[in-house]
Amino acid sequence: MAAFGRRPVRQGKDSDGTEETQGETADGGRGSGGGDEHAGGRRSGGRGTGTAPGPDEPTIRWTEYGIPHIIASDWEGLGTGYGYAAAKDNICTLADTYLMVDAQRSRYLGPDGRASPGQTQNSTSNLNSDLYFQRIKDDRVVERLLDQPAPDGPEPEVEEAIRGYVRGYNRYLAETGAENISDPACRGAAWVRPITELDVYRHAHAEIIMGSADPLLDGQVNAAPAVGADAAQPRSTPGRTAAKVREAMASSRRDSMGSNALAVGSQGVSGGTGMLLANPHFPWQGKNRMWQSQLTIPGKVNVSGASLLGLPAVNIGHNDDVAWSHTVATVAPFGLFDVQVDPLNPTMYLVDGAWERMTSQRVEVEVLEPGGTLSTVTRTLWSTRYGPVTTSMQGVPLPWVVSAHAVRDVNMHNLRALNTWFGLDQARDVHDVVGILETTQGVPFFNTVASDRTGNALYADIQATPNITDAHARSCLTETGKLLFDQALPLSNVPPISILDGKRSACDWPDDPDAAAPGLLDPKDQPRLIRTDFAGNANDSPWLANPAQPLTYPRVMGDTSAPRSLRTQELILTAQNRINGTDGLPGKGFTPETMGQLLFADNSRAADLALDATVTMCRNVAFGLILVDGNLVNVSEACPVLAAWKSHDYTSDSRGSWLFANYWSLLLNGQGVAKLPWRVPFDPKDPVHTPNSLDTGNSAVRDEIGRAVLALRKAGVPLDAPLSDVQKVTRGGEQIPVHGSIGQLGVLNVITPGQVDGTQDVVFGSIFVQQVRFTAEGPPQAFSVLAYSQSADPESPHHADQTKLFSAGGWVTGRFTEEQIAASPDLLIKVLD
Repeated sequence: MAAFGRRPVRQGKDSDGTEETQGETADGGRGSGGGDEHAGGRRSGGRGTGTAPGPDEPTIRWTEYGIPHIIASDWEGLGTGYGYAAAKDNICTLADTYLMVDAQRSRYLGPDGRASPGQTQNSTSNLNSDLYFQRIKDDRVVERLLDQPAPDGPEPEVEEAIRGYVRGYNRYLAETGAENISDPACRGAAWVRPITELDVYRHAHAEIIMGSADPLLDGQVNAAPAVGADAAQPRSTPGRTAAKVREAMASSRRDSMGSNALAVGSQGVSGGTGMLLANPHFPWQGKNRMWQSQLTIPGKVNVSGASLLGLPAVNIGHNDDVAWSHTVATVAPFGLFDVQVDPLNPTMYLVDGAWERMTSQRVEVEVLEPGGTLSTVTRTLWSTRYGPVTTSMQGVPLPWVVSAHAVRDVNMHNLRALNTWFGLDQARDVHDVVGILETTQGVPFFNTVASDRTGNALYADIQATPNITDAHARSCLTETGKLLFDQALPLSNVPPISILDGKRSACDWPDDPDAAAPGLLDPKDQPRLIRTDFAGNANDSPWLANPAQPLTYPRVMGDTSAPRSLRTQELILTAQNRINGTDGLPGKGFTPETMGQLLFADNSRAADLALDATVTMCRNVAFGLILVDGNLVNVSEACPVLAAWKSHDYTSDSRGSWLFANYWSLLLNGQGVAKLPWRVPFDPKDPVHTPNSLDTGNSAVRDEIGRAVLALRKAGVPLDAPLSDVQKVTRGGEQIPVHGSIGQLGVLNVITPGQVDGTQDVVFGSIFVQQVRFTAEGPPQAFSVLAYSQSADPESPHHADQTKLFSAGGWVTGRFTEEQIAASPDLLIKVLD
C-alpha cells in the first residue's frame, strides 16, 4: 500500500521570493519515523495530550502530492496556514465562489452564464443565482447569525480560524498578485480580490443550504402570480403534480452527490481495533471541491483529512482516536406550505381564517450587457410567514393561482455546522461524536459514519431535520403532500417531500425544547447505531445501517422495509463477506490491504445478479437478430464478450463492462432496480439478496441488449473495448483512464462520466477516498487518494498527480506524526512569519 509516483525533492524559492526550507520539522529537528503503514510514533496533538507548544509562526509542511500539514500555536494561526495553502492550490475556484455568494456573477460574467449554487454543476443562470444570494444579503441572514452567541453563532475557535483564513488567503493574493496567478481561469480577472470574514461565512452558509438550492432556487427568484391565459389554465390534479415532482426529484438524485462510508468495529478488523472507509461522491468541478490537509495545534487538535475547499476544518477524516465520514442522507432539508390566496389579490393569503399580506422585497442585481456597459435588473420577490414563495420545484411548475407554495429551509438559519465540524475534529470516541451531533444539530443533509480506537462502529443520521413527526404529517399534509411523503419512493435515495397545509398555523414545524434550534426534530428521535462489527451507508435511508439491527425513525428521515439500491447491497455484502472470510481473500476481517482491494475491485452487484442470465438470453436469440426501433441488430458478437467478462468488475482493463453498463442503463430507464422484471421480487425479510433472478424471457430485457449493441456501434466503440478506452479524463494533454462506474450498477467506486466544456471528463464520482485503521497503541494508519488531485490549476504540479495514482489503484500513505512528516522525501516547509 505504498504511495505511487513520488516526485523528486524540490529546492528553491516560493513565488513571493520567500525561501522555503526542506527536510526539517517545524521545530528544526529531523524525525526518524517513516510514513509507511508500519511506522511507529507517539500519539500527538489530541485534546489533553502533553505535547510541546506549537511554533511561534504558522508553518506549512508539504509532503508527497502537495498535501499540507499545517501546525500553529493557536486557531488563528491554523486558519492562516490553511488559507494560504488553499489559495496557493485553488485561488480561482475560491475567488469564483466568493463572486457567487457576493451576488456579482452577472456583473462580471454576464447574466446568461451558468452558476452552481447547489449540489449540481451549472444548475441555474448567473442572474438567478445572483438574485437568490442578493436576497440573502439584503436580509442580512448571515450577519444576523454571526451576531448570535455560540452555540447558535460560531464558537470562538471558529471565529479565530476564519479570521486567520482570511489573513492567509489575502497574503497569498498580495504576494502573488492577480496578474501573476498561474491558473488561466482567473489570471488578471477584475473579480479576484481580497476577501473578508463575511465572504467566508457566506461561502460556508451557501454550502450548508445547497441541498435546497437546486430544487427551489429558480422557482423562488421567478415567483409571480399567474396572469391572463396562465391563470385560466386548468389546475393539475394532486396525483399528476406529485408524479411529476417524484420523477424530477428521482432524476436529480440519479446524477447528483452521493457517498459510501463503512465503519468497522473490533469484531471486523484484523490486526487493529477499528477501521473506517470514507468514499464521498461529489462533483469533480466547481465550488464543492474537496481539499486535503492536516491541521495541528499541539495539545488541542491534530486532525487529518479533507474539507470542502475554503472551510478551515476537516469535514471527513481522522484524529488520534476517531475517524469519520459523511454520506448524503434521505432527509429533504426543506418543506413546502400550501397557502390559499385571494384570486383577486393573490398576495393575500389565509391563515387561521384571517387574511395576511405577503411581504414584498425589491432585489437589484447589476448585469454586464453585451456591449460592456452595466445595467440593473430589478425583481420583486415574495414571502409568507413560512418563507419565500416558489412557483416550481425541481423544474415542475407550481402555479400561483388559487394557492401558492412557500418554502421553509431547515438550514437557512444554520451556521452551527461550523461548530459541528470543529467539534468532530476534536472528538475522542463515537459517543463524543453523537454528543456533538446532538448538541449542535448542524450537519446539513448528511449521515455520519465513524469508528474509534476502542473498537466501536457508529452510524448516525442526526442532523438539521424538519420537525415533522408522523403524527404531524398525518394531521397536516395536503393531498399532494401525502402522495410525495407517504407513497413508495421512486428510488431508495429520494427523500420524502412534505407539503403542509399553510392555512393552519398549527401546521408549521413546531418548536421542540430539546432541539438545537426552532423547528428542528428532537435529535433523540433521530436514528443512530453503535456496534462492534460494522455500520455503514450508501445513500439509502437509515433502515439497514446494519441488517442485523434494522432501524426505525420518523418517516421524514426516509423509508423502511423498502428495496435497497444495488450499491447498498454491495456495501453490506462486502462487509459481511470480509468479516466472515467468505470473499475469496485470505483470512477474516478488514486490513488496509483488503479494504483497498475490495473498493478498487470495482465489482458490480448488477453483474453478479444479472450477467449470467443475460448471456444465456443473448445466446438464445434466434439467428442472433433483434429488431429494435426499426433496426435489425445482430447481437451474436455481444454474447461471447459478455460471457468472457467473468470478473464483473469495472477496472480499467475490463472488457465487456462498458457494453453491460449501456445495457443496464437502458434496462433501468431511470427506475429503481426493484422495478425490473425479476423472477424473485423484493422481500423485506431478505432485503440484501432480493430482488434476484432476472426474467430474461421478458421482451424488454432482450430489446435493451439490442439497443446497447446498436448504441456502441453507432458511437464507433468496439463491443469488447477496454474501459480505459472510453472512460478517461484529459489533464495537460494526457488521457488518464478512470476505473469505477455509475452507482446504478452497484459499484461502490462511483464514477459518472460526461462532458465538461465539450471534453470527456468525470462529472460526479469518488473524490477523496480514505481508509483509517486504529490499533490499541500507536498512531492511526491512514491511506488516501484525492481522485482529482489537490489543485484545479492546470499549471500546478499537483493538478493530476493523484489522478494518475487513482487511475493506477494506488494510495498515498498518510503522514500523521511529526516523525512521519519529517521523513517525507518531498518535505517542503514555509513559515508564515
